[in-house]
Parts: sequence; structure tokens; C-alpha cells
Amino acid sequence: MAGKCSPPLSLPPPNSALLPPSRFKIASFASHGLRPSHSLQASRLFSKGRGFSRSFKPYFAASSEGIGSSDSISVVAIPSEPQVRTSFWNWRGYRIRYQFSGETGPALVLVHGFGANSDHWRKNISFLAKSSRVFSIDLIGYGYSDKPNPRDFEQDSFYTFETWAAQLNDFCEEVVRDRAFFICNSIGGVVGLQAAVLKPQVCKGIVLLNISLRMLHIKKQPWYGRPFIKSFQSILRNTALGKLFFNAVATPESVRSILCQCYHDTSAVTDELIQIILQPGLEPGAVDVFLEFICYSGGPLPEELILQVNCPVLVAWGDKDPWEPVELGKAYADFDTVDDFVILPDVGHCPQDEAPHLVNPLIEKFVACHTA
Repeated sequence: MAGKCSPPLSLPPPNSALLPPSRFKIASFASHGLRPSHSLQASRLFSKGRGFSRSFKPYFAASSEGIGSSDSISVVAIPSEPQVRTSFWNWRGYRIRYQFSGETGPALVLVHGFGANSDHWRKNISFLAKSSRVFSIDLIGYGYSDKPNPRDFEQDSFYTFETWAAQLNDFCEEVVRDRAFFICNSIGGVVGLQAAVLKPQVCKGIVLLNISLRMLHIKKQPWYGRPFIKSFQSILRNTALGKLFFNAVATPESVRSILCQCYHDTSAVTDELIQIILQPGLEPGAVDVFLEFICYSGGPLPEELILQVNCPVLVAWGDKDPWEPVELGKAYADFDTVDDFVILPDVGHCPQDEAPHLVNPLIEKFVACHTA
């Protein structure tokens, strides 16, 4: 795969003292007095030595500042952003919302994290649609997809990674009608990995953005604490305490506070973002989904799943994530299935929303390198 990729840029890093070990890449940016097209500035990545392209090739447009009357200025027409459309898909009798854009190129399916929805990719869809066919889906139970009551099912839980993985694979087969790259954030990364394990013929590659490490998984708890965890989960599910907890969380003030914890750049926590996260959570059935998932401490672990995938994987990590620390995430650089591990400096848990200028070209380059 490395043979398809371009050589590194011969640009000096902005601060050599901050360079990570050679097996990692770090996305670093300095403007050099130029105005970047699509907010992409000169970048350099440092790799563990295999995988997709070692660099981005920046495209610059000259700034009008400081240009004299005798200078010749080239004006480049910038095409309008691709239109993003919304539709619904019937999956096993449930109504599933998705968004899509782009007419040609490889297929990308964007998979959100816990409590989010396809609108969390609003800063990415149009950019990626310039070179790809992009789909962003609301997992069942989230966003504006149906939210069936988990108590209506005989099995232990309906809201599992196996359920969401089956939804993702069926979506590719029935709606996308093509193999696809899975672009995933947080728990969406576990969904993407599980889907790739269940049906490897569907997935062409995976980008994991601050994947959930599932630190509350029962296997990661001390043996003596496990009975207490199970008891607490039962109380949340089966008493009024759970709904009281949800009602305390499902307010604009609480949502803002939570987002300001996981976004390093809190200016990205706008009123629009708060409504994107909060509004679907006020729909009927949302409280039951919320409680079901926070009590879900079983199922697969990402470090188990990633060993089983046979497609290229790119892992990117915001280094200011307080929930999924980058120091733990660096272990993913050593998995043979991982092409590259990229550190995103001064970025929190949701890089696609907080730092789309870093994430969008990273995804675009990975997809291009692994598209025949």
C-alpha cells in the first residue's frame, strides 16, 4: 500500500521539540504568510513508517494583502458546495434518517458517537462530497431515527454494537449499494469495526477518530466491583432515578457543560451544536435508549475487534481528549491492521467537528490512497 503514496513534504516542523516518536504522525500547521484553500495550511505528518501517504500536498491561494498595483493576480473560481440532502430508509420496519451528498467517487459512510447524530458531521459532508459519495446515518435509537423501546425485546439488550453493525452493513447493501469506507467517531468506531468483522466484503477501509476505549466495560473493572456495577445499572434502568438523571442531563446548560469538557476549543461549542445534540434527545423514547446504553457494559472491546479486520485502518486522535486519553490511544499504533496513527494537536474528543480543517483532508487523502 505504501507504494501508492507520495513522499514526505520537505517542510520543517513548526516546533521540533514537540515531535512524537517516529511511529506516530502529528498534524501540525503554520501559515507561512499564505491563505490556505479550504483552510488547509502547510502540514507535515510523522509516521510509524507504513501505510498511506506520508504527507498532504497543500494548495495555496495568494493573499491580496501586500500586493502592489503592478502585480498580476489570478482569480480562481471556487465551485459551490455540494448540496446535502436528507432522506429516510426503512430498516427492519424502523425509519432511519440519513444525509447524503456527492455524485461520483468512492462511498463514505460517516458514523457518529454516543448521543450524537448525522448532523455532527455537518462540517465534513460537503467537503468530502467534492471527491466522494458521502452518507451520514443516524444509528437506530439516535438522532431522528426511530427509538424502539428496549423493553420490547426478549434478548438482554437491543442497543448493542452487533445491532448497529448490522444496520450499517445493511445500509451499505441497500442504500449505498457499494463497498464503503467507514468514517467513525467515538463509539461509532466500535460500530465500524464490528461491521467490518461481521461482513468484511462491505468495508473498504476505516478511519477511527478518537475511538471509544470502553473504559467502563465490565472486563476493565476490578472483580470486586463488578457486582456493584450491575446493581447500580439495574437501579438506573428500573427505578425513577434513571429518568431523574436523564432529565438533569437533557438541558441546554448541561449539554453545554458536557461539550465544553470534551472540546478543547470551547468556541466550537455553539448554540447550534447544543441544539443538534439536545433536540433529538427530547423525542419520545430517547430516555430509554440513553439509559440502556449507559448500562451496557458488555459486548466487544475495540482492541479485540481491530485484530480481526482485514481492511486498512487509520487512527487519528485529538491529544486533548479528556475521555479517551491519547496516551492510551497510542497503543493502537502497534496493531498490524493499523496503517497509521495521527495525533491531532490541541483537539478534543470530536475532531471532525472541532477541527474539520485537520480531519477533512486527512480522510480525503486516506480514501484516495486506498481507492483503486
